[in-house]
Amino acid sequence: MAAADQIKSLIKSFGEGDESRFFATAMQIAATEARKGHSNFAQELKNIIDKARKERSQDFIENKAIPLNVHKRDLEELIEVFQPKIKLSSMVLDVQTQNSLNSVIKEQEKWQVLKQHNLEPKRKLLLTGEPGTGKTMTAQAIAGELGLMVYIIRLDGLISKYLGESIAKLRLIFDAMLDHRAVYLFDEFDSIGSHRNLQHDVGEIKRVLNSFLINIEKDPSNSIIIAATNLPESLDSALFRRFDDIIEYPLPDEEHIISIIKKSLHNFKFNSKANFKELSKISLGLNYSEIVKACNDTIKEMILSGSENLQIELLKDNLKKRKIVNVK
Repeated sequence: MAAADQIKSLIKSFGEGDESRFFATAMQIAATEARKGHSNFAQELKNIIDKARKERSQDFIENKAIPLNVHKRDLEELIEVFQPKIKLSSMVLDVQTQNSLNSVIKEQEKWQVLKQHNLEPKRKLLLTGEPGTGKTMTAQAIAGELGLMVYIIRLDGLISKYLGESIAKLRLIFDAMLDHRAVYLFDEFDSIGSHRNLQHDVGEIKRVLNSFLINIEKDPSNSIIIAATNLPESLDSALFRRFDDIIEYPLPDEEHIISIIKKSLHNFKFNSKANFKELSKISLGLNYSEIVKACNDTIKEMILSGSENLQIELLKDNLKKRKIVNVK
C-alpha cells in the first residue's frame, strides 16, 4: 500500500471510529518504514502504537466505557465489557465447529480484501447447544483472536428492568456497534427469540424480537454479532436467515473429553498412571464446563492437602459427582 493510501486509510478509520483498522494501518506504516531502512523510526512508531493500544484497552476495562453519545448509565446495567485473554487454542472443539470458527476468523482478518470485491465477511453468528458446551467462551475466543473487546448483553435485564423501553435500549446497543467495533454477545437469546406466534408470549417480547430482526438485518457496522441459545427449537424461524452462520455445539465425545482433561491438568502429575479411556467413559454426558470444574476441584484438593500429585481416584469421584448432579 502506498504511503498516501495508508494515510487516507488511517484518517478514514479514525473518522469512522474503527479502532482495530486504525491500529492495523498504523502498524502497516511502521512496517513500511522498516522496509525502507528506517528501523529506529519504525521501532519508535511500533512502541507508540503498542502503548496507545494498551492504554485504550485498559481504559475500557477499568471504566467499562460504553461508546455512545448518551450517559453510560443508560446501558451499563445491561452490558458487561471486558478484554478477553483467551483464544480458540484454549478450547477443545469438534472438527466441524473448529472449521466454522476458523473460517470466521480468516474472513474477519481479511475483511478489507473481501470488501474490495463487494463481499461481506461473516460477522453474524448463531451458536446453539446445551449449557456449558463453549458458546460464551467462543465469543471471548473470537474477540481474543481479533484483538477486540467483548460486550455481553444481558437480555433478561432488557425485558424485566426496562419494560416499555426495551426497543429504545436495543437501538442504543446497535448504535454502539457503529461507534466501536467489538464482539457483541446476546446470551440466552431464546429469552427474546421465541416464536412470535406463541400464545403465552407477552407483547413486549414480540416487539423486542421484531426490533432485533430489523436492526440485525439493517446493521451497517463492522462489529461481530453473536447470539447464543440453549433452545434453538424455540427460536422464531425468521431469525435463522438473519445470521451468516449457525454453529452447533455438541457435548464432548470420548476423544474430546480426553483432550479436555489433559489440557486442564497438563501442568500436574498423577499419583498413579491415569487411564484416560476410563476417565472419558465416566465423563460421557458431561459438558465442557463440568469436566473442567471436576479437574479444578481435584487440583484444589491436591494444593490444600499439601500433596505433590493429583489423586486419580479423587478425579474419578469428582467426575461422577458432576454426572449425578447433571442427571438430577
